[in-house]
Amino acid sequence: MPNARVVRRLAAAALGAAVVAGAGCAYLDAKQREWIFRAQRDVHSTPTDYGLAYEDVWLKVAGEGDAPRERVHGWWLPATSADSVTLLYLHGARWNLSNNLFRIQRLQRMGFAVLAIDYRGFGQSDGELPSEAQAYADAQAAWDRLRTLEPDPRRRFLYGHSLGGAVAIELATRNDDVAGLIVESTFTSMREMAEVMGYGNYPIAAVLTQRFDSLAKIASVAAPVLFVHGGADRFVPAAMSERLYAAAREPKRLLLLEGAGHSNATMVAFDRYQAAVRDLLAAARQTAAPTARVAAGAGG
Repeated sequence: MPNARVVRRLAAAALGAAVVAGAGCAYLDAKQREWIFRAQRDVHSTPTDYGLAYEDVWLKVAGEGDAPRERVHGWWLPATSADSVTLLYLHGARWNLSNNLFRIQRLQRMGFAVLAIDYRGFGQSDGELPSEAQAYADAQAAWDRLRTLEPDPRRRFLYGHSLGGAVAIELATRNDDVAGLIVESTFTSMREMAEVMGYGNYPIAAVLTQRFDSLAKIASVAAPVLFVHGGADRFVPAAMSERLYAAAREPKRLLLLEGAGHSNATMVAFDRYQAAVRDLLAAARQTAAPTARVAAGAGG
């Protein structure tokens, strides 16, 4: 998730872009992508290091512009029990999959089979410089693969942490077969992140190319949503999850965890987190039940 230094750089870049036109726009776009994603390549651990069985997954996606097709790398961690449901895991900025294993492991303990991906530019995935559009395309390719891994749409869930929450919300607006959505430590929009950091007077909105405007999208998400945020988050204010929650449709739930920071909610309050996830699964079953009854009646 972008920190104060990132926002200061965006503000400085915005001021420069107000003066420099033409090629400066392309430069600003590239710098935004670089500063927001801060993609790391080094994969220092795998699920095996956590005692987890997994398979490598490779997804083909369209290259940027005229570039050839590229590959997105991911891990498939199959179900640990017969009644497990399936989750697409979308991580945030900077950290690649290897830094997210502690959270992936806990989600699997909650009863999920997990498909987790690195966006282009991260880990072993192709590409050099991630973008908002690329992250959405990579997530969509992963969702398409998840459909083959879990044929039952009532058992397909989405999870996004921080920047990944914005990607997950976008994906949930594009697909009508999302049974439920978990977004943790996420923000309303990149523009509002600049404002809360004290740079609302700079012309960032006019030159921002990486918008991640989740607040404008969340009301379009039809699936049940669980918002999780740590009260001690130093990077993204918990009030942003409160605003997303207020704008979202029912069924929805907001879990605010006092003492939890940006990345450690499952460690600080695993039992409460797990209980909230169980409630989400129950809400997803209730939401799917009317559709299932209509389908059964039509078939009879």
